[in-house]
Parts: sequence; structure tokens; C-alpha cells
Amino acid sequence: MTNHVSPKNVMLVVPENNTTMHQELLAWLPAGSSCQLIRVPRGKGLLTKDSLPSYKASTIEVCSAGNTKDTTMVAYGCTAAGFILGPEGDREMAQKIQEVTNKPVVTTAHSMVQALQEIGAKKISLLTPYQDDVNDQLKLFLKSSGIEVQHFDSFYAPDVIALGKITAAQVSEKAQTLFADDVDALFIACSQLPTLEVIEPLTEKFGKPVLSSIQVTAKYLQQIAT
Repeated sequence: MTNHVSPKNVMLVVPENNTTMHQELLAWLPAGSSCQLIRVPRGKGLLTKDSLPSYKASTIEVCSAGNTKDTTMVAYGCTAAGFILGPEGDREMAQKIQEVTNKPVVTTAHSMVQALQEIGAKKISLLTPYQDDVNDQLKLFLKSSGIEVQHFDSFYAPDVIALGKITAAQVSEKAQTLFADDVDALFIACSQLPTLEVIEPLTEKFGKPVLSSIQVTAKYLQQIAT
């Protein structure tokens, strides 16, 4: 799907527990792309408003320390942090990362909204792995951009250990319960959830766009000129 696009050299910033995004992002990027993994320290609990300030500070610190000339762009791949911050906070975080790296930044949270807006999706089905407080923040993030969640489900993972055990087969099975006639698309949120193998089959079966956090991040990284 990306043969005509030049390879990308990406600094990928994710929570230290993320075991999915590095491999899947490379698979969605053009052949020959590289991905420098920058892990942000965090505890075993899922991100919340209370834990976010220290996570933000750690993010800037590791981005500054890990910045090298080998990368030409940054992917801020923590979906939850992005939408808990809200649209303005997500933009501010991208700006701070850009300031310490001197590289263009693509955030997963903004990519989610941008991709849905580009296909004209105003009503969607949404699948996440999060608890209710974070799910509520995600729905507000989408609503602020004119996107309403009509149908919803979650794995309600209690911690990062449970989150990391969710398989692609489980994602596919739960996603299919959200197929509905009254939506424009289905979005699978969280850069830890494995979606590389299931997006195309789900899209074919649903007959409407099925998008995921890692997929849309890769899409907008490819649009950065290098």
C-alpha cells in the first residue's frame, strides 16, 4: 500500500509497557522505514488525569534525551494521554515535543480525529480497552470535533498487564459486535491493541471504514515530507 512513498525515519514515543505499536507501525510504513523506540516510564495502572502531569514531564525528558539525527519525525503514540489532555492539550504536547526534538510531530489522538473527519464520519462505533473515566474523556475528545459515538464497547482492562494480554482475535471478535447500519465508521482506539491483521478483514466484512490508532498514525507520518 506504500510502495510509492519514501521510507520514514521515526522516533516513536510510547508508554514503556507498549508491546504492539513499534512492530505494527513499521508494517504500515513504507519498506525501508526505521523506528527508534522511546519508552516513557509509568506505573502498572492505566493513565488518568491524576497521573498525567508526571507522565507528561517524563515524556518531554525522554524525548529530549533520546533525540538523535537519525530520525526526521516523531510519532507520539500514547492515545490515552492525548485525549485526556483534550484537543488543546494534545496540540500543546506536540508543540513541546517538537521544541525539544526540532522535528515535526504526529500525535495518535489528533490522527484519530483527522482520519475520521477526512472520510466524513460524523457517527461512529468505538472500541477501546479503557475504564469508564478514560472512555468518557475519549468520547468528549471526539465530540469536540463533531464526531458522535453511537455504539460503544470496551475490554475494560484494569491495568497494563491485562491490556497487554488482549489478542488480535479478541479485538476482531468484539469489533464485529459494533457493526451497525447507523454509523459511518468503526474506530479501534489504543496503540497497544493489535489491529494490523484484522483491519482489512473487518473493513471487508463491515462494508464501511474500520480504522485504528496505529493505522492512522502511520497514515499521517507518511504525509510528512523529508
